[in-house]
Amino acid sequence: MTGFPDPSHNWQATLPNPAELRTAYARDGYAVVRGLFSAAEIAVLAAAFDRIWAEGLRLGRSFRHGNLLFRLGTDPVLGPILRMVQWPSWRDGLLDAVRLDVRLAALLAPLIGTDLKQIINQMHWKPPGAARVDFAYHQDSRFRRPASAFRDLAGSYVQTGIAIDPHTRDSGAMRILPGSHLRGDLGLGGDGAILDQTMQDQALVAAGLDPAAIVDLVLAPGDIALWSPYLVHGSGANRSPRDRRLYINGYVTAQNCDRGEWAFRAGQAVPLGAEPALVHYEALHERPEPHFLDE
Repeated sequence: MTGFPDPSHNWQATLPNPAELRTAYARDGYAVVRGLFSAAEIAVLAAAFDRIWAEGLRLGRSFRHGNLLFRLGTDPVLGPILRMVQWPSWRDGLLDAVRLDVRLAALLAPLIGTDLKQIINQMHWKPPGAARVDFAYHQDSRFRRPASAFRDLAGSYVQTGIAIDPHTRDSGAMRILPGSHLRGDLGLGGDGAILDQTMQDQALVAAGLDPAAIVDLVLAPGDIALWSPYLVHGSGANRSPRDRRLYINGYVTAQNCDRGEWAFRAGQAVPLGAEPALVHYEALHERPEPHFLDE
């Protein structure tokens, strides 16, 4: 883990005022903290992404072991690519350390408290030149199932995303609709898949939203974004010459979720246990062994 954490990085100076963070997040449904991670730390994270990417391509097709999931795809231009990995923290110690970093606990405390579970631990890739790496407009609330296990979505859940590379319109940055979280669950996309589906303005219009209000979530390496599960967002293809990678970790006030791995108790990191907890993989206890997915 050389270079992480970076002892020369004064990350405390990057933290926003807690009251201002709460106000902005409540108003807009998202917030951005610039430079929370140093260039040296991002270089270490980028190397972890490269390790996991190489492992995914060696696997050759989508693979699961407990909550760990490698989701591969075949791009019309690039051929086999790794789209995303869920719960890579079961595989890589550096990625596990980052999800439990004290900086995340400090950012989340004013929003959802200090006793937190984690329900999202994901790596996302958009390699340059890939033709099929879009995400249709959606709200993360659609994935909080069964609904009975996820309570008070608006006040208890926060998604975070650490930018590994520049996120711009050209590289396929998230596109968001500020304030859309105040509308609650809009049912965007119904029950269909959002992976590989392009963003469609008509979907926004059908939900009573104005496509002209969409903005790009521009991030530099080391920036972190936080957003509500009700924030409307999507993303397009990467037309830049660079990769576009994002490390996503989603947290919840522990008392309002019956699933997930403990992440922080009283603000202190809680390591993974010997066995994975039930999160979204419903067959965890019936088929926990390593296996390729039938696709």
